[in-house]
Amino acid sequence: MRRRSAVPPAPLPQRDGIDPVRVRLPADPEGVWGTVGEHLVDRFAGAIGAGRVTEMLAAGRFVGADGVLSGDEPYGAGRHVWFHRDFVPEPRVPFEVGIVHRDERIVVVDKPHFLATTPRGRHVTETALARLRRELGLPALQPAHRLDRLTAGLALFVVRPGDRGAYQGLFAARQVRKEYEAVARYDGAVALPVTVRSRIVKERGVPAAREVPGEVNAESRIERVGRRGGLARYRLRPVTGRTHQLRVHMNGLGLPILNDPLYPGPGDAAGGAVEPEDFGAPLQLLARVLEFTDPVDGRALRFESRLRLAAWPADTMA
Repeated sequence: MRRRSAVPPAPLPQRDGIDPVRVRLPADPEGVWGTVGEHLVDRFAGAIGAGRVTEMLAAGRFVGADGVLSGDEPYGAGRHVWFHRDFVPEPRVPFEVGIVHRDERIVVVDKPHFLATTPRGRHVTETALARLRRELGLPALQPAHRLDRLTAGLALFVVRPGDRGAYQGLFAARQVRKEYEAVARYDGAVALPVTVRSRIVKERGVPAAREVPGEVNAESRIERVGRRGGLARYRLRPVTGRTHQLRVHMNGLGLPILNDPLYPGPGDAAGGAVEPEDFGAPLQLLARVLEFTDPVDGRALRFESRLRLAAWPADTMA
């Protein structure tokens, strides 16, 4: 089996903590593209318009391993091209990323509500990864896992690219003990503690995940650890890591997490319509504990979030 040649290092630096986009020119057995520019126009015209691609070429925005591309270069399959996308201005999430731990290999942070972990969709420069790269001066920083944008709490980042696989492997092998805290309505009729096992599917382009019949792929342990009037505090321990798993499982128990805009939905039992970008009404879900054995030096590590859920302040933790 023929192996692809190694990818050369990017000739462009990061911009605002974001890596340049890299594309590899595909095979062209029918000779559709005579030049690199013709391919780039065909490839990106649908996304940003042929005129914008032409403008970017004229401005020297596309770069190959040997320097700036004019677009007139003869087409060559397998060639690598880099460029920086146009960043759309993003409103700043008005909360800071807290550093819980930092050493030569890892950075553990308290990610605030509303801040995406990594660039995705319309959230690019306003992400925890981009902020940390800029603020800590660590351009090679990479996440070991992803925390949902609306969820606050502990997230683990890896400093050196060569170590990333080892830490990602811990999450893939379920060797990280994760504990979350949530606030939802109190219902004494719901028997707790309970272990919820179900099959969760998340369809591309559909915001909410859902439970369906079939082989179990999601498991969560749910306990009630405090009560205050009509609200209760819950400890959630996921065994698996499906998208929105804890939110789906809590909702399935009839205990939708406070201020959740998706489960069961605006205006339903969550207590009224909640806008996804209402900074004054964050989802009351916190990644509170990460515990694992360091895959590099064998240390037993445990980290606890310094954040508190607004609906359950520190002086009422019972």
